[in-house]
Amino acid sequence: MKLARLGLVSVVLLFLLFLILPLAALIMRALPIRPEAWFNAATLDALQLSLFTASLSAALAIILGTPTAYVLARENFVGKRIVDTLVDVPMVLPPAVAGLALLMAFGRRGTLGPTLSIIGIELPFTTIAVVMAQTFVAAPFYVRAAKAGFAGVDRRLEQMSALLGESNLRTFFRITLPLAAPSLFSGLLMTWARALGEFGATIMFAGNLPGRTQTMPLAIYIGLESNLDSALALSVILVVV
Repeated sequence: MKLARLGLVSVVLLFLLFLILPLAALIMRALPIRPEAWFNAATLDALQLSLFTASLSAALAIILGTPTAYVLARENFVGKRIVDTLVDVPMVLPPAVAGLALLMAFGRRGTLGPTLSIIGIELPFTTIAVVMAQTFVAAPFYVRAAKAGFAGVDRRLEQMSALLGESNLRTFFRITLPLAAPSLFSGLLMTWARALGEFGATIMFAGNLPGRTQTMPLAIYIGLESNLDSALALSVILVVV
């Protein structure tokens, strides 16, 4: 028994070492970086753009994902399993495939591209494209968590609220939403963090234009070739976040 326990602990420690060592090496390498690497224009532009687009993507996830999660958690309808599966698809798609799919749908020669061009809308290689790419890959994380939160609310409390004369809307905001809030908040954090670190879909659909579509992950990628100190600084910022 002691030998088995020792083996189990050894495996856990080995796994933790595997996870911690690269992060520790990154931080140790980044700490001696000159202050200019942390505060140069490219670093600050990428940081500002990433925070803005990730926050906007998280807000869109709340607006679009909350009703979707509630319906999936509470309603039974034909095709529910299909809808549930479709919500999961962006989570398991390779990011490059997700970006290419967005390009084929909204690009100039995509399914909706010509129609959008007629009304003067060009989406690829814009900041809007960054938000779309981040929302596409990150919003399902919020829907998953929100669905679990809504499903875990005791329906008897909602029934009691209805018996006391409260409307469905007031019951939702006063009973259901507060009880599901921890799950919604966790999902929101995961969505924001996933959007902040998005790379593949963004570079495929939005490109890598400094000050316009170059988020922190893209700036890190470019920094490996031209400005390693800046790449290390941005990497540490992402780790801290």
